[in-house]
Amino acid sequence: MSNDLTTGNIRNNLIKFALPYLLAAFLQTFYGMADLMIVGMYNTASTTTAVSIGSQVMHMLTVIILGFAMGTTVHVGQCIGAKDREGAGKIVANSVCFFAVFAVVVTIALLVATGNIVKVMSTPIEAVTETEQYLYICFAGLPFIVAYNVISSVYRGAGDSKSPLYFVAIACTVNIILDFWFIGYCGMGAKGAALGTVIGQAVSVVISLVKSKKADLGFSFSMKGYKPDKEAITKVLSVGTPIAVQDGFIQIGFIVITIIANSRGLIDAAAVGIVEKIICFMFLVPSAFLSAISVVTAQNIGAGKKDRAKKSLYYGLLIAVSWGLFCAIYNQFLPHTLVARFTRETPVLIAGCEYLRSYSFDTVFAAVHFCFSGYFCGCEKSKISFIHNLMSVLLVRIPGTYMFSKMWPDTLYPMGWGAPLGSLLSAIICVGVFIYFEKKEKVIADNN
Repeated sequence: MSNDLTTGNIRNNLIKFALPYLLAAFLQTFYGMADLMIVGMYNTASTTTAVSIGSQVMHMLTVIILGFAMGTTVHVGQCIGAKDREGAGKIVANSVCFFAVFAVVVTIALLVATGNIVKVMSTPIEAVTETEQYLYICFAGLPFIVAYNVISSVYRGAGDSKSPLYFVAIACTVNIILDFWFIGYCGMGAKGAALGTVIGQAVSVVISLVKSKKADLGFSFSMKGYKPDKEAITKVLSVGTPIAVQDGFIQIGFIVITIIANSRGLIDAAAVGIVEKIICFMFLVPSAFLSAISVVTAQNIGAGKKDRAKKSLYYGLLIAVSWGLFCAIYNQFLPHTLVARFTRETPVLIAGCEYLRSYSFDTVFAAVHFCFSGYFCGCEKSKISFIHNLMSVLLVRIPGTYMFSKMWPDTLYPMGWGAPLGSLLSAIICVGVFIYFEKKEKVIADNN
């Protein structure tokens, strides 16, 4: 049975939904972290760099897919809130067909473009071969990533964030076991890391499909007699496309930062790759509340309860920003306790700590715009998130990182400020837009 988020204590609903999502996101992020940690135990910096670059490309693709799938989550949530079971089933059926075609087309395109992608990443020559091997294997497994995220988006839209946690926990367990086997015992390096990830995802998808046949999400769903519905697909893409594009721009910003670091040599490339993984872990809390706020908002907007939607935003901000402050303060004093988990090489450790000290402030500012983005998406205003993220990447994140890299070529600390300053701009825009809409609504209410 679906979980109704339109009644009960809004704070408790938000936290209960966010916690399973947080754990699932942690385990999903732990894929790449586990690969890097295990690769670092048995291999040199060249293999570590190959896996960090390859996994960053895969993370970008996963985030974009998740952005598209958010359109399914939001509209299933609104249908659940409005008690429109037929509408929810129609959204799911059309999402399944669209993403099936999407997965096939994108997989073929990426396999053809693998060599060019490695070149665009300015991959150090020592790591080129293993980066290509890693990406070939992961690209071949892309349909499993698409399937997992679409299935999870349906569950979350229906208010169930626990089932996706179980699916990804299985994948993570299989992945870690196979990493030690392929990388440690078989000595397969980057290829072993990729195989472990793909096989883990495949097992997870199979199990999720089996469970989905027996699940009761509060609406009927069947592909029998399916007919494409242009309106349903348009609804999904109207929300999902701006999110996917904005997340794509953010990830491209990260890729550009990686390229800048790669041009500085193997040590800085490895250090930046490691810190990106650590930052991804720290971003899990605001990411969890972005998703939770979007679903709670969607269901309550569908039920005509906008005040409850706003309360979910306020609670999310309180928790996510508190977490961001903790991360930023911790990394000013103890960054080595995190970076040392991924490398045994002293130069990489020193460079990584410098970069993490400045970059960690991004956890504070990003927490603000992540929560607002969740709220805007739930209100079907995802274009706002697209605009502020685009401005952040093009006006601050990329040019700032490049400028700092050139001005201070001997340290990564100034370069790490590019991302936090970009997020600060996004946060300011989000707050300003929210206040504008609040004043506009108040004027309309007063006139009525």
